[in-house]
Amino acid sequence: MGKLFSKENGEVFKSPLNLNNPVAVQVLGICSALAVTAQLKPAIVMGLSVTVITAFSNVIISLIRKTIPNRIRIIVQLVVVAALVTIVSNILKAYVYDVSVQLSVYVGLIITNCILMGRLEAFAMMNGPWESFLDGIANGLGYAIVLVIVGFVRELLGFGSIFGFQIIPDSWLLDNGGGYLHNGMMTMPAMALILVGCIIWAHRAYNKDKIQ
Repeated sequence: MGKLFSKENGEVFKSPLNLNNPVAVQVLGICSALAVTAQLKPAIVMGLSVTVITAFSNVIISLIRKTIPNRIRIIVQLVVVAALVTIVSNILKAYVYDVSVQLSVYVGLIITNCILMGRLEAFAMMNGPWESFLDGIANGLGYAIVLVIVGFVRELLGFGSIFGFQIIPDSWLLDNGGGYLHNGMMTMPAMALILVGCIIWAHRAYNKDKIQ
């Protein structure tokens, strides 16, 4: 039990959440971060989907890593990820269909997400199931944190709402005699790119003495 929660495993879990964040430091998974963050709900669902798929694909590959011929390891990794993506996609369609429609093809494109393939190749192929599970969860959550921040800012300033609930009162709007005008630019992918850039800048400025 002590080995499961050792200092080394703690570092495996903490590193992707901050100092080795897959988006802020490694600049991976940017395409989906731009495409699914116009509102907070799909951003959260996408982040959780990637977290679940990364964690379980890491575990599966770690369990069978010694039986995978080296020349076909990428194909095996893709098959495992594709199977998990199919399961998650069907669950989303069954229980949160409206969000699955908003996410569109980007759930399927999780198969080619650089974060997943990078963790499978760089970590799961060389470590045990528990360590790989922690690594997958942490990298997925590190990715999800950035999506949630971007989704929150874009929905609040672009639509004046959070989770579809109006936060900025109609009386504040310019059309109703107020001084606030919804920022339509926030709903466009270009603004998502700018926000991700700001997050990367702020993260690196805050951790400039720690990031190697």
